[in-house]
Amino acid sequence: MVTPGALRAHLVAARIAGAVATSREESLRSYRLFAARDPRVLIGLDPMWTWEQRDLIELMADKCGVSADPHCTSGHDVIDPQRTLTALDAFAERVGAAARRRVPVLLGTGHPHRLLGFYAELADALSTAGCTVLTPATGRCVDITTRFGLRTHVLDYVRGVALVRGPDARAPGRATGAHTHSPLPVRTALAAAAEAGGPLPELVIGDHGWVCGAGQLGFEAIGLADTDDPALFVGEAEGVVSVAVPLDDAVRSDYYRPLTRYVLNRACLSQ
Repeated sequence: MVTPGALRAHLVAARIAGAVATSREESLRSYRLFAARDPRVLIGLDPMWTWEQRDLIELMADKCGVSADPHCTSGHDVIDPQRTLTALDAFAERVGAAARRRVPVLLGTGHPHRLLGFYAELADALSTAGCTVLTPATGRCVDITTRFGLRTHVLDYVRGVALVRGPDARAPGRATGAHTHSPLPVRTALAAAAEAGGPLPELVIGDHGWVCGAGQLGFEAIGLADTDDPALFVGEAEGVVSVAVPLDDAVRSDYYRPLTRYVLNRACLSQ
């Protein structure tokens, strides 16, 4: 069992919260692009309200604990570990409720190199509890715009968690999945599930476009988000995303294991 105090200390020591690697410059750039409704930063969300950069700074200060000072323009962002813990409790509550009701779930990540293990453990626990872990559209091609132009990716599942691979990712020594913010993979998965006559997920768990894309379509969605991903927190503020957990989403994958144990314990799913 991981106690709140022990997890809080781990969050700060691993730089998952506290002083994180995400720079203030990166975050402010994302807020500017979001205010301009750049789809690369909206990641599937269609905001109902008008969000200026100052509004986003205030929101992220409230949700994450970053500086609320618009004149703070450099250095590293700071995430309040207590806000992370509080959000993890809400996240675990939703996971536990899904397990008790044995509903179909869909899990997906745009950070397979870092967060696949976190989601895979949740998928295993939910499956053991009687939930159907959905894997629709396996092998389906998804065209995603990247900084190198339009690239075709393949939707795949590892231990019940969706990710996308580049066309050459299966070559020896290549990474298992691609980093992406796109909502197109979750839209593809949900469309395929609907075309097959269901079941459709009653809970979507993930990050980036998996959460915003699903939430925008009316599915309950919960996930993890860094301080330069304001879309999930805007979605939470507008009622489109159920829970957004503030944390650095790019530390070593094994650093997230205590978070997994904490969530499973709070959700009464510990093995």
